[in-house]
Amino acid sequence: MASSSMEVDNVLSEQKVLPPKPKFEPLKPHEMPGAAVQFRKVSVPPHRYTPLKKVWMDIYTPVYEQMKIDIRMNLKGRKVELKTRHDTPDISNLQKCADFVHAFMLGFDVIDAIAILRLDELYVESFEIKDVKTLRGDHLSRAIGRLSGKGGKTKFTIENASKTRIVIADTKIHILGSFANIKIARDSLCYLIMGSPAGKVYSKLRAVTSRMAERF
Repeated sequence: MASSSMEVDNVLSEQKVLPPKPKFEPLKPHEMPGAAVQFRKVSVPPHRYTPLKKVWMDIYTPVYEQMKIDIRMNLKGRKVELKTRHDTPDISNLQKCADFVHAFMLGFDVIDAIAILRLDELYVESFEIKDVKTLRGDHLSRAIGRLSGKGGKTKFTIENASKTRIVIADTKIHILGSFANIKIARDSLCYLIMGSPAGKVYSKLRAVTSRMAERF
C-alpha cells in the first residue's frame, strides 16, 4: 500500500511540474500552407476614367490603410489592380475591395460604395430593361423616364423606402443593398417598366416596407 501511494505521489508531482501549454497567435493569410499573393483586376470603363481620377484618394485610402490591400492603377491596361499584403488581416478583404471598386465603376458614389467594405451581406445586382420587357424607341425612353421620375423623384423614393442605392445607366440598372432590400427595389422597378403608374408603385412600396418594419 505504501509503495502504491508513493507512486501516485510521484505521478502527481510530475503532473504539477509540466510546462504551460504554448499559445500561438492566429496565422496570417500569407503564413498559411500553400498561401500565395492573390490578385484582382477591375476594368475601368472609358466614361469612368475621369471620375476615378477625381476621387482616387477616396478609394485608395480605405483600401490601403483600413483593409490592408495594395492598390494601383494600371494606366496601360486601364485596370485597377489589387493585391494582398503580408499584413492583410483577412483574405476576404481582397474580394471586398474588388467589389467596392467595381461598384464605383458601375456608377455608384464612393460614399455609397464604401459600405461594401464596412458591412457584410451587401451585394450589387444588375439587370437590363429588356430582361423585363422588350421595348424599343419611344417606349424605351418613356420607361427610363418612369424609372427616374421628375427630377429623379421616383428613383429617390424607391431608394429611401427600400434602403438601397440605384444607378440607371441607359438601359442597365444596378442596385446596391442587402438581398431582401434589393428584391423590394427590383420589384418596384419592374412594375414601372411594365407600365404601372408611380402612385400605384408607391402604395405597394409602403405596404411592403411596413411589413418589413413589423418583422424586424
